[in-house]
Amino acid sequence: MDLQYLVREPQNITSKTPLLILLHGYGSNEEDLFSFVPTLPEDWIVISFRAPHSTAYGGFSWYDIDLMNEENRIDLDQAKASEKMILENILKISNHYGLTENETHLCGFSQGGILSYALALQHPDLFSKVACMSCYPEEKLLENISKDKKKLEKLRFFISHGSEDAIIPLDWGRKAAEMLYDLGCYFSFREYMSGHGVNQKNYMDLMDFFKS
Repeated sequence: MDLQYLVREPQNITSKTPLLILLHGYGSNEEDLFSFVPTLPEDWIVISFRAPHSTAYGGFSWYDIDLMNEENRIDLDQAKASEKMILENILKISNHYGLTENETHLCGFSQGGILSYALALQHPDLFSKVACMSCYPEEKLLENISKDKKKLEKLRFFISHGSEDAIIPLDWGRKAAEMLYDLGCYFSFREYMSGHGVNQKNYMDLMDFFKS
């Protein structure tokens, strides 16, 4: 299935042009993170996908959530299907632009960040920089992560979380630091005085991460 998306193309595209994939959160849409475009590197292709499922109040989701159900908080089948769809669409887009020697980066917020962890850790050879904001590593999506230390060590993670996040507790976000440390991945973990969102300082640090 082809996901709908917004794209910002640079003036020149070669086989080495970096590709950045943006994955929005639950109930949002492809325009949300696409607002980052003006401050992202101008020579990158930026793609912001729209999730495949509609939510009750407008907007879209990568999978259904049931906050009342602690055992099965996420619809695992939908999440895995979305993950597969994202991967297929990234490969399709890479082929379309002839990107054979480039780096591909991921940036996900909340639900999009949860899927970014899963995608990067299962396919570390496909990704370079990975930003996971206001989210947590969902163990049920991380059962098949790569065991290849060399590939995992090449990943670069930027993790951010609001200290006042009422949707995804900060403690859940902190689990990522332990996990990535154990896996030998390079990461920076930052906490901000904010709720479930990206404040100005967080945004500036994120841009520094992508430009470094």
